[in-house]
Amino acid sequence: QLEESGGGLVQAGGSLRLSCAASSRTIIAYGMGWFRRLPGTEREFVAAISFNGGRTTYADSTKGRFTISRDNAKNTLYLEMNNLKPEDTGVYYCAADQSPLRASPRREEYRYWGQGTQVTVSS
Repeated sequence: QLEESGGGLVQAGGSLRLSCAASSRTIIAYGMGWFRRLPGTEREFVAAISFNGGRTTYADSTKGRFTISRDNAKNTLYLEMNNLKPEDTGVYYCAADQSPLRASPRREEYRYWGQGTQVTVSS
């Protein structure tokens, strides 16, 4: 029900824009987030946004470089990633919370997950 796109290979300092298309309007009414799994690590929080975009939360490692946004009319979530670093390399997942008001960094609060898209940043 969630499908990510926009991943790829980019040089350090470059930018990428990830998209997450939701097949259900029910899901897009929820708070949504981006997580990533870096090589050899557990899935970690990247950014989150409430259903109307009024609340956003960022991980310290992405604050100031990444921007989360959403277009509910298009059932789509975005992650604009700037000034990418090699340590940002990993698989990026979008997820939907069951609460519309949260922009939660807690993985366990997300019920729906996409399959992920690979982001590789070369040095």
